[in-house]
Amino acid sequence: MNKRHGSPYDRGSADSYYQRGPRPHYFKGDTYNSPEVLEAGMTEKEIREYFLGYEENENIRNFKEW
Repeated sequence: MNKRHGSPYDRGSADSYYQRGPRPHYFKGDTYNSPEVLEAGMTEKEIREYFLGYEENENIRNFKEW
């Protein structure tokens, strides 16, 4: 599994960190500096990786303090 910045795993963990609801997506390259792929364009594997990143961060409760 690729955990690079912008990957499905990375975006899932970031959504959890910022306490956003889950919204599967990723970036083809660097986050916000490359094309975004939304859930409709993701493979089942990419969606699973997104939710793995989200759930792992939820489990360790590593959230941004506002």
